[in-house]
Amino acid sequence: MSEAHIYILSGLGVDRRVFNKMNFKGLNVTYLDWIAPLPTESISCYALRLAAKITTERPILIGLSFGGMIAMEIAKIIDIKQIILLSSAKGNNELPKLYKLISMLNIHKFIPSSVLKSHHILSYYFFGVNLKEHKMMLKQILQDTDSKFLAWAIQQILNWKNRTIPNNLIHIHGSRDRIIPIINVAPTFIIQGAGHFMTVTHAKEIETIIIRIINENQCHP
Repeated sequence: MSEAHIYILSGLGVDRRVFNKMNFKGLNVTYLDWIAPLPTESISCYALRLAAKITTERPILIGLSFGGMIAMEIAKIIDIKQIILLSSAKGNNELPKLYKLISMLNIHKFIPSSVLKSHHILSYYFFGVNLKEHKMMLKQILQDTDSKFLAWAIQQILNWKNRTIPNNLIHIHGSRDRIIPIINVAPTFIIQGAGHFMTVTHAKEIETIIIRIINENQCHP
């Protein structure tokens, strides 16, 4: 078994189901489940509370989408061995400029959570899913998303300010990501043809890269 302890943070409102198609056998993996945010809690304070669940020294963090942003905040709090971002952003400069406009106009506050949680042709388009199996998984995930957590997290994403980038960072991103378009991103690895749901649609390709990165880490303490 790998000596490194790996903590995985899933995307906005979702859980470990989006990693079900990946085989992490032989790796010491813990999924960091979301905790309920406190009223008006900042992303940095939330990351501090979540970081308390990390019990090993110098872990490897893997963060998907919003989980990657939280992982970036945790990396400011504890000493980490490495951070791997999936379909995420290293800083607010990698997020679409449209997000800043939405934040300034407070548009997101007028959109009911029921709309954000609904599954339809647009949600399939933005997440980059085409197969019936993937659509069903996305549908279930959206339905299971906690509305209060969703509203809080969207607020944090739209107002996220981060320019601190650790040296030990790997960024894996899909070439057809429509939620965090690659035009704004400088990834280490590009998954060709993959969208924002790439841990499901391109699981084996991403699994291979992650395992190679972690194995290389064993040779470079």
